[in-house]
Parts: sequence; structure tokens; C-alpha cells
Amino acid sequence: MGETVTAGARRARLRPAGFDDLGVRRALSDRLLPALVAAMTFLAALTLAGAVATSSLAHHWQHGAAAALTVQVPDPGASPASGEGTRLTRVVAILTDAPGIAEARALDRAELTDLLRPWLGRDLAAAAIGPAAAGGDKGGAAADPAQAPLALPLPGVVQVRLDRPGVDLTGLARRLDQAAPGTLVESHGLWVQRLSALARSLQACAAVVLVVVVLIAAAVVAVATRAGLAARRDAIEIVHGLGATDGYIAGRFARRTTMLAAVGAAVGAAAALPVLIGLAGLAAPFASFGPEAEGGAGLLAAVPGSLWLALPCLPLVAAAIGWMTAQGTVRRWLRRLP
Repeated sequence: MGETVTAGARRARLRPAGFDDLGVRRALSDRLLPALVAAMTFLAALTLAGAVATSSLAHHWQHGAAAALTVQVPDPGASPASGEGTRLTRVVAILTDAPGIAEARALDRAELTDLLRPWLGRDLAAAAIGPAAAGGDKGGAAADPAQAPLALPLPGVVQVRLDRPGVDLTGLARRLDQAAPGTLVESHGLWVQRLSALARSLQACAAVVLVVVVLIAAAVVAVATRAGLAARRDAIEIVHGLGATDGYIAGRFARRTTMLAAVGAAVGAAAALPVLIGLAGLAAPFASFGPEAEGGAGLLAAVPGSLWLALPCLPLVAAAIGWMTAQGTVRRWLRRLP
């Protein structure tokens, strides 16, 4: 028993823990492979951010567009058939009392001017909004008589916000047309469909990019592993001939590549974080974050929670890719040895 312990201690002194009998540390550089994996991880993080942002913004915009209607009332200042108020006020009253309508508001003269300004310019847009377009101010005269002939008989515009989906727009449009003939109800269903198609297309592109990044990362690990095997071919053949199993040799290379891939992925994820925070700050006004997403804490809060969960997972995924790729590459290489 004592001799066994002595022999074991002697072997431990001759081969200390962590002894690199295959020279794996020299075969697999700790610079090139981590740098390449870091670059792949950086691209993967940006791709994930694009997919998450696309989904979030599309969801926000789709809900906003689907819950909005635009109602146009021709000749808004005229009296309706019922003789009560004007055509515009009658339409607004019907919309306010209709089920499923959260808000119905007629645009005032200044808002109509803002709508026309991109096409007509500031001066012509102000001139085009005459008393007839304001909805009921028929008796007033234009402030500048020279601009009075330019006034256009624009329809009154009512912004409508729905409080639930599934509102009977066909029946609503029929009621409005009876109260004020010629009234048009425009839903944003076409824009919702286009936004949905755009979001699905961008998400599909992001998925394809992620698959390509994973394949490139696996190829980089495989090439690096094969280069390391070629560099240590003599040592591996000797150890393999002395009885080292394929699993032992593959495990030594796999542990090294796993460590290098994890380190590189951690560096890439850390490098991507400031970029993601900056992009989140730029996207915050277009999403549901609002003005409170200002300052450092606000920018951190603007980053979606799914990204905070995905970033720490990237080194784990890279490590798994490195381990599986190295195992497969080494075992295939060993099977071809004479």
C-alpha cells in the first residue's frame, strides 16, 4: 500500500496538475481565435438587437395604427339634413356616442395647416385653410384679402381613437354617411399589414444573419483546431500510440477552444453593450419609452429586457459551439491517423 502511494506521488511530481503534454496552449493561440470569436459575437449582438427592436417597434406602431381612424367630412360647415349644428359637429357627436370609440376630435385650423405645410409650404398652407375648412366659421373673412381667393374648400378632418378591436367600421361608416353624405372613414389596416410584413421580413433576415454568424464561428473554430492539430501532429501521434484515447485528446483540445471562445465572446458582448445602449437611446422616441428615457439610467432602461438576458448567454453559446466543433474536428482527424 505504501509503495502504491509512493508511486502515485512520484507520478504526480513528474506530471503536475495542468501539465500540457500535447502542447495545446502553443497549438491554439490565445490571440487570434478569441479576436475572431469576439467579432462574431459583436455582430450577433447587433443582429439580436435589431431583431428585438424591430419586433418592439412593429408591435408599438401596429397597435397605434390599428387603433386609429381618420374621418373626412366634405363641406364641414354646412348644416346637416337634421338641421342641428354643422355636418362636422354632427359627425363628431355620432362618433363620440358610438360603441368602441375612445375619442373623436376634429382638427382645428392650425393642425390642418400643419398637415398641408409639407406639400404647400408655410404661407400657402395658411392661405389654403379658409373659413370653410375650419368647420363652421363661414361668416369670417380672411385676414389678408389677397389670400382669400386661395382658400380651398377642404374637408373637415376628425381623428378617432378606438378603445377595442373589432369595431363595426362598415356600420359606422353607413351611419356617418346618412348624417353627412360623402363622409369617408379611413382605417389604417393597409399600413398595419405592411408594418407586419416588414417586421416579419426583418426578423427573418436577422435569423438568417444569426445562422450565418454561427456557421462562420464554427468554421473559425474548426480551422483553428485543425491548425493546432497539424502543429502538434508528432506529439499527438506519440501520445495516441502510447494508449491515449480519442476522447482524451479531443477533450484537451475542446477545453482549450471552449475557454478561448468564451473569453472572446465575453469581450465581444462587452464591446457591443455601449453600442446597444446608444442605439436604444436613439430608438426611444419612436417606441414607448418616452422622454423619461433621458440620462444614463434612462438609456439603460431603454434597452429591452430580452437583450439584457441575451447578452450574458452569448459567451455560453460561443463556448458550446467551440466545444462541439473542437470535439468533432479532433475526432475526425484522429480517425484518419494511420
